[in-house]
Amino acid sequence: MATRRFDEKCAVQVILKILGGKWKTLIVYTLLDGTKRFNELRRIIPDVTQRMLTNQLRELEKDKIIIRKVYAQVPPKVEYTLTPIGEALKPILEELEAWGACYLEKMKTKIAKQKSG
Repeated sequence: MATRRFDEKCAVQVILKILGGKWKTLIVYTLLDGTKRFNELRRIIPDVTQRMLTNQLRELEKDKIIIRKVYAQVPPKVEYTLTPIGEALKPILEELEAWGACYLEKMKTKIAKQKSG
C-alpha cells in the first residue's frame, strides 16, 4: 500500500480545512434541520462565543457551505441556510453521529466493566 500524502491536493486535507475546528461541524449539523437565525444558532450551541460563531459562519459562507441571507428591515434579520454542497454533508454527518453513538456506548461499557471488576 502506498504511503498517504497530506497536502493541498488531498481530499481529507480539504475536508479538514473546510470543516475543521470545534464549531463548524456543529453549525452545519444544526443547519441540517433547516434555516436558522444567528441567535437560534447561539441558543442551540451555547458554548460558542458570538465572535467565534460570526467567524465560523463567514468561513462556511466563503467556502460555499452556507448561504447568508440579509433582510432589509429594522431590526436587521439575517438567516443562514445550507447550500446544496452543504446539504450533501447530511449522510456523512449522520454516519459520524452513528459512529459517535457507538463509541460512547463502548466507552460507557468499558468504564462500567472497569468499575465492577
